[in-house]
Amino acid sequence: MQQIAIGSIRNIGIISHIDAGKTTVSERILFYSGETHKMGEVDDGLAVMDWMPQEQERGITVTASSTSCRWGELWINLIDTPGHIDFTIEVERALRVLDGAVAIFSAVEGVQPQSESVWRQAERYRLPRLCFINKMDRVGADYRRVLNQLAERLQVRPLLLQLPIGSEGGFAGVIDLLDETALYFAAADQGKTVQRKPIPPEYLEEARLARNTVVEAAADFDDAILADFLAGRAVSAERLRRAIRSGTLDCRIFPVLLGAALRNKGVQPLLDAVGSFLPSPLEITGVRGWVPASGAIETVPCDPKGPLRALAFKVLAEQGRKLTYLRIYAGEVHSGETLLNSSRRRMEKVSRLFRMHAHRREQIEEAAAGDIVAAAGLSEALTGDTLCDPSQPLILSEIVHPEPVVMLAVEPLRAEDRQTFPLALEKLGWEDPTFRVREDEETGQIILIGMGELHLEIITDRLAREFGVAVKSGPPRVVYRETISHTLERRETFSRREPDGKTEAGEVLLRLSPLPRGAGVQVIMPPEAPLPAELGAVIEESLGQLLAAGSLTGYPLTDIEVRVVEAPFTPGVTTEIGLKAAVQRGLLMAAREAGLTLLEPVMAIELVIPADYAGKVIGTVLQKRGRVEGVESHGESETIRALVPLAEMFGYMTELRSATKGRGTYTMEFSHFDQAPAVVLRRFNLN
Repeated sequence: MQQIAIGSIRNIGIISHIDAGKTTVSERILFYSGETHKMGEVDDGLAVMDWMPQEQERGITVTASSTSCRWGELWINLIDTPGHIDFTIEVERALRVLDGAVAIFSAVEGVQPQSESVWRQAERYRLPRLCFINKMDRVGADYRRVLNQLAERLQVRPLLLQLPIGSEGGFAGVIDLLDETALYFAAADQGKTVQRKPIPPEYLEEARLARNTVVEAAADFDDAILADFLAGRAVSAERLRRAIRSGTLDCRIFPVLLGAALRNKGVQPLLDAVGSFLPSPLEITGVRGWVPASGAIETVPCDPKGPLRALAFKVLAEQGRKLTYLRIYAGEVHSGETLLNSSRRRMEKVSRLFRMHAHRREQIEEAAAGDIVAAAGLSEALTGDTLCDPSQPLILSEIVHPEPVVMLAVEPLRAEDRQTFPLALEKLGWEDPTFRVREDEETGQIILIGMGELHLEIITDRLAREFGVAVKSGPPRVVYRETISHTLERRETFSRREPDGKTEAGEVLLRLSPLPRGAGVQVIMPPEAPLPAELGAVIEESLGQLLAAGSLTGYPLTDIEVRVVEAPFTPGVTTEIGLKAAVQRGLLMAAREAGLTLLEPVMAIELVIPADYAGKVIGTVLQKRGRVEGVESHGESETIRALVPLAEMFGYMTELRSATKGRGTYTMEFSHFDQAPAVVLRRFNLN
């Protein structure tokens, strides 16, 4: 395959709320670029990007799928991400390695909860974004309302680059405000032919005013445009593109385009905008890592001639083997090459390299800086690991992942599956950092921990289909957090004489203090501890493990500061084992004496229901200890935003459908942890 010029590469992701049209847009991109010769539809279970059986059956995206295509001189590496909150890790790790994103919003529903979540995720990585308002052909489509929501809810500056021709069912095309032409998409060849025509007379004045708004925005990034605008001189489309690109790359403006992907309208201009406004890998400067030996911070330039720096951002378990997705930030990687996994300090061999097209593989021999590929043969690599040149090790920053909040007790249906069951769980754990497994010490049951009911449902379904291990399960349960109510100090000493005459001893004085909700965990060592450095590290490591394991209920401790006030050291007496024992007993007893309590996860939910049922649905929310945050009316439907404890939400979809005669829907995402009710505390003997 011909080497790809780095400047022509665009690494982009498609992000949005569930059912806004991400996969439909992705399918059109592949079709219009010539990568596929037939458009697959989500509703038919034939979408190329939704290749898993679970995706095809449910009509939703479960895993982020990567593909590549050419558009003119561009080479686009595209990742289609899930829109369901249960699979937010797929969005997080995709955005970690991408250079830009296309955020899709429904012209009817507007900015929805998961739209806000994925936007915030992209904001953390300072990704330049385009906005595509989809479903302009639907009844109730209102792009102006969506623009207002972008400004108000997301606190950003959207810049409309197109106007619609027609509305709702009469949506026929778009007006390009930069080139000042009307674009129509031929129905005879599924929108492949884009016809450019003069702007219809009835839209000329509206287009003139809208273009002036574009020129004003562009003037903020180009003084020459500002001068021409004030003097009343015309500004060319090319100059506007350069200025808008500057503002977009700086995340100060966000170009907005319109379309109806399912009706094959508006996708080609979106592809053109990807090339015009989103960055190439050469324009990304924020990639940094640290040198393991010295701790020095190093900035990684996108240089194919430099030492290899690649991040493993996704792992698939296929037929018992790992397929590892890599974003190459610098250097080159070749098939058959041996690399250093600097995160795990292991040497690993790349047996084969692939360019991925969803689940279809195209074998290649090499890949260079700026590209996204998959590698077979990396037996140790997991999500977030760095692969690098063995002679110049570097560790790139890891991928942040959310904590799971739902548990499910399972066991194999057949006795013969008991041996393969742990191995199957291990392989699923390779793929998903938000999926955890532990054994209940009291019952011996295997506990699966995930992001939600759907997440765990997909896991159990995959166990049966891919590994032949059918399981029976109990009802899902909530994952709580422990915290304390007041500050407490406790001194703990440990001393034990071993049979060989050696004494294991240790002493610590711990102060536990509650922190505000959402503050997490802080461990503070004394500034001038008399302990040797290695014993100080032992205390920190022990405290970290104990806080993660919890004290009484087995749930992790959070919103707590643990300060090691004193840690006396007596040479020849204070030992590692003694310190570990003192720290363990000291922390557990102090936590119980400091008013141990539980926090429960609270979810932000958004319900879309017919207006006639609003009162009834609000009643069900209040019965579930919920708090209504707001109600918005949109014609004959209403959107209710509320905060509800997760424990009350299991099985709510059935209840909502019953209350609205099947016409209501809802989505939810984790919001925060809050005080658990007395009934939960009594269950754990904490009141």
